[in-house]
Amino acid sequence: MTDTIPGEKAHGSSEEPSSQQAEIFERPTGLKGFYYNPYTQVVMLGFVCFLCPGMFNALTGLGGGGQVDAKTAANANCTLYSTLAFFSFFTGSVNNVLGSRLTLVLGTWGYSLYIASFLAVNIHPGAGDFVTTAGAILGICASLLWTAQGSLMLAYPTEAQKGRFIGIFWAIFNLGAVVGASAGGVGNGTYIGFLVLSLIGVCMPIFMADPSKMIRTDGTKVAKVQHPTWKHEFYSLYVALRTDPLILLLFPMFFASNYFYTWQFDDYNGALFNIRTRSLNNLVYWSSQILGSIAIGFVLDTPRLRRRVRAFSGWAILFVMVFAVHGWAYYYQKFAYRPSIVVRQSSILLSRGYTRATATATMDLSDKGYAAHCWLIIFYSLLDAMWQTTAYWLMGAMSNDPAKLAVFTGFYKSIQSAGAAGVWRADAINLPFMNIFASTWALTAAGLVIALPMVYMRVRDSSEDDQTYEKKAESLDILTT
Repeated sequence: MTDTIPGEKAHGSSEEPSSQQAEIFERPTGLKGFYYNPYTQVVMLGFVCFLCPGMFNALTGLGGGGQVDAKTAANANCTLYSTLAFFSFFTGSVNNVLGSRLTLVLGTWGYSLYIASFLAVNIHPGAGDFVTTAGAILGICASLLWTAQGSLMLAYPTEAQKGRFIGIFWAIFNLGAVVGASAGGVGNGTYIGFLVLSLIGVCMPIFMADPSKMIRTDGTKVAKVQHPTWKHEFYSLYVALRTDPLILLLFPMFFASNYFYTWQFDDYNGALFNIRTRSLNNLVYWSSQILGSIAIGFVLDTPRLRRRVRAFSGWAILFVMVFAVHGWAYYYQKFAYRPSIVVRQSSILLSRGYTRATATATMDLSDKGYAAHCWLIIFYSLLDAMWQTTAYWLMGAMSNDPAKLAVFTGFYKSIQSAGAAGVWRADAINLPFMNIFASTWALTAAGLVIALPMVYMRVRDSSEDDQTYEKKAESLDILTT
């Protein structure tokens, strides 16, 4: 039984020459069939990211890593995303040479080092440089992990399953941040717990299946990647742009995809709430991610609609969410200021007879008006999950070839990280909250508008409609060596 929908034929790769029919293979049965099931493998992949990036997200969501001062955390994030941006342009090629399992192992251990640096600085407050250095190393490791993850997540499903697979992965991955946010107070025990979990994540890729042995649920094999030289691998970056230049129209959307975290986590959650309320907000944020990813995945995979209709539907949902959520957030942003400004305002309030508690307090979950602030966090979380899922789905709609998808996801993480590095640095030098908020709103809106022509011109109803792009690849002689 296949998972194809009417009008879509099963294909092993959109990069196969159009003259060839996809060969159908018999899938294994029993325990072996369960292990080599694409759903099993994407669940395992989700748990790798649950244990590593999930723990990182739990710390980031607390604002300043929980107890590390916000400036040190912001500088570490800037360094992290700078190295991630640079190396992600090349890790698609590294993934194709080393294989996804080894690439995942190399990518996971950096998260353990980064969490260990937070533990170190919590014990020795003067060890801030260790956090920054660990951030730089994590940037390299994360570029490897996310490139391998994106390649596998988009290569294993059939055309009709891509939104579903992305939703499953995103839900499991964000459970890591939910568990981390449930830890309660942030102390040495919390960091040690995060460290142990991340070390388990380092070992998990060893037990995942070899992608070359994977057969999709429709009987087609995942395309085998054979690239004999590093020179050929780096050339594939150029080839990916040459054969699919419309990927450039997704770059602004990629750039915005981690940019909004800075305002959400440090300039909203970190600045407006006390530590116990920030922990609750963090739990609510990452829990809502699960709902958002599953919901948009359902829309993008609805079998009653053609793929182009699903693509435009996903785009329209994001467009409405961007303006609704940011319009709502603007109302609160008008009253949010940097701590240095709050100190000056507190002095003024004290001089006018206010109590010290009233003049300097941050919002607690028991305060009047907190519920509305919490609902904004929920909707920001839904927007984030829908944004990331749709970006991956659009890349998956362009190709089924894991080699090409590795390059695409490398572009995605590189450009995404460049945006994050810039805004974390802006936060570290105390750029006004309103400036960061306004740029966040503008970039998300612009990213969607610029991506719309790509959705219109490039997303087809099935892989068969992409034969012109395959012929371009053949003419450049990139499918054989």
